[in-house]
Amino acid sequence: MTHDHDLVLRPTARQVAAALDPPAGRNGGDLVVEALAGLGATTVFGLPGQHALGMFDALRRSDLQYVGLRVENNAGFAADAHGRITGEATPLLLSTGPGALTSLAALQEAAAASAPVLAISSQVPSAGIGGGRHGYLHELRDQKASFRDVVKSVHTVRTASQIPSAIAAAWESALTAPHGPVWVEIPQDVLLAETTLPVVTALDATPHDLVPRPELTAVAAHLLQNAERPAIIAGGGVVRSDASGKLLALAEKLDAPVVTTFGGKGAFPWEHPLSMQSWLEDRHTTDFLEDADVLLVVGSGLGELSSNYHTFAPRGRVIQIEADLGKLESNHAGLGIHADARIALGALLETVEDRRDPSAAERVSALLSKVRERIAGQELTLEQEVLAAVRAALPDDSPSFWDMTILAYWAWSAFDARRPNTMHSAQGAGGLGYAFPAALGAAAADRTRPVLAVSGDGGAMYSIAELASAKQYELPVTWLIVDDGGYGILREYMTDAFGEATATELSRPDFVALAESFGVPAVHTTTESLREDLAKALAQPGPSVVVLPAVLRMFAATHL
Repeated sequence: MTHDHDLVLRPTARQVAAALDPPAGRNGGDLVVEALAGLGATTVFGLPGQHALGMFDALRRSDLQYVGLRVENNAGFAADAHGRITGEATPLLLSTGPGALTSLAALQEAAAASAPVLAISSQVPSAGIGGGRHGYLHELRDQKASFRDVVKSVHTVRTASQIPSAIAAAWESALTAPHGPVWVEIPQDVLLAETTLPVVTALDATPHDLVPRPELTAVAAHLLQNAERPAIIAGGGVVRSDASGKLLALAEKLDAPVVTTFGGKGAFPWEHPLSMQSWLEDRHTTDFLEDADVLLVVGSGLGELSSNYHTFAPRGRVIQIEADLGKLESNHAGLGIHADARIALGALLETVEDRRDPSAAERVSALLSKVRERIAGQELTLEQEVLAAVRAALPDDSPSFWDMTILAYWAWSAFDARRPNTMHSAQGAGGLGYAFPAALGAAAADRTRPVLAVSGDGGAMYSIAELASAKQYELPVTWLIVDDGGYGILREYMTDAFGEATATELSRPDFVALAESFGVPAVHTTTESLREDLAKALAQPGPSVVVLPAVLRMFAATHL
């Protein structure tokens, strides 16, 4: 009897000949790039450093596209976005010590948002690994320990022959649900040492399927089809697993209203009769969800933002489908189903019977009317006009990346993403500086459509250096900077809590002149001309900057 793996293990005559006579002048770095190419990588991000030069030298002998950013953390954000857009593991090449550590905030965001980043770092020479204090440049007592609590898995290489297998294992880990960042580290001497190992031609790193247990699917289907008032919360796991179509089919089969979390934007059609949109920071929505007798939560841990700051207290049965075991029933008890969202929704679709509820769409419409009335009573016309102008200017299929800024907080609740996997923000970990470098990563994945980045002036200062990267690679990214003279949301928080704000006011550059000094076209705009100026910038090739001086306010919180 012949098995498939028997065929894989049997090399052809040409492969044997090539393996016996590998090209001269290769080193451990070549094994890294050959392994990445063999796994299907096309683009790598990063920043060179002394210990990592073996990897970067090998890039010129490969067909991999390299996109270099100016700060390691920004390179991590770019790799994060590239992974989100493509759904594939995206390599991030880093040097030892300071270079590696500078990427930690980006890797935390990738972990929180389930973005498949394959970080490969150099290490001090092999003799310095193990805790001894040899005084090597960039030396840490235990570099991987700094990453173990952030990434999904850590892989340490000791010899050249271990490189392909370690990278394949990390690749598989990154793409097994839930997706996430992984860490591989390779000593400098291993990267630089000449190798006579055969060229890496192909690797098998197929991720494991995370399937639901059938008895749990049966119980969930029974509860949903017999519910009086079912509802669905769709999180980022629906987007990451490309399960939006199955979510729509299930909601329509059950006549169940759907609300998307901020990480799940675009997972359900915004204007669908069953769509509660994304108004999770709203007590009317919270009340609606609490009134459901069966609540299906897919791809969300119901964390702080998704639970209206932990004020959500469901009264009905909760069914939670979640690939991250640590999130399963971590906030609310229920029927926990440890599974990939796409596979689990497919299983439910095959199991549930049709359920009709003519009142569902009416209840959703009444809810959205209450939400609109609440916002309308707060004199927030400027904020709504700005968000509407951005939506009108942005093509439906263009990705957008949002920093931690007031306009982004509005977008979480009020922006129609229109397509799955097109709206992304840093709300997973909540760090500043995400939007612009992430947008560069998305543009590197697909140069055929413009990409939008949205930052405040405070967050923009984290990423100014990447204007050079945007220009160097002529990436089609338009950066909208809303300049309110400081950390606007912190100004609001402190004023509300203490009566006045401290350390929130910022001196900042002339962003238009600064962008132009990089060779990037830029323009000052107004709320009246924002739509036209933004649309024009998005339509032109290469990078551009649009600066909007405006002080925006948040809508009133309902959880206090």
